[in-house]
Amino acid sequence: MKIKITNEEIKKYLDIETSEFPKYVAPLINLANQYAQGTRPKVVGQMSELIQEFEGKTLSEWEEWYLKKRPDAIKNATQKILQKLRELKDAINSIDINTVEQWVKDLVIVKTFIGLRFQEVILKKGAEIKGTNYRLAELEEEAKGIDGYIGGIPVSIKPHTYKIKTFLSEHRDVKIIYYRKIKDGIEVDYGEIL
Repeated sequence: MKIKITNEEIKKYLDIETSEFPKYVAPLINLANQYAQGTRPKVVGQMSELIQEFEGKTLSEWEEWYLKKRPDAIKNATQKILQKLRELKDAINSIDINTVEQWVKDLVIVKTFIGLRFQEVILKKGAEIKGTNYRLAELEEEAKGIDGYIGGIPVSIKPHTYKIKTFLSEHRDVKIIYYRKIKDGIEVDYGEIL
């Protein structure tokens, strides 16, 4: 039997009062912290190791023990995050209707187009590497699992997670090109066609 214990219940069982923040404040501080890296181990310590060292039982004992062990950690983390919040505030104040419209257009027009057309980019790059031509599949070819051709080779373009699917062991006449979306583009494995 599986039981869910909510965060509120956990706090109740541990006799911990929850901090309340005005609407949007906690997410904004969290975002600033992501950029500032104020609570990284180099600033506040490796928490998973520190909690193992701690021999007390209560929140107040933990607070006292931690602050003796890392007396400047809270102040240092606070300063890093506060500086980033100032930068975010300046950025927010610089946003106007044109900026928002440009962002929306970039998302709806540009990023959507790129996201829906990256298969053609993968085919084009593969053809360039092989020194041949490419083409996108036609509807009847797509029904057979073909996304396009590099030279005369029919290929299917799949996310890297497709490799672990069990039905891959079946016989296929189509080569697979795997891709993985990464921070600044896509990583493509042309291993089956090169």
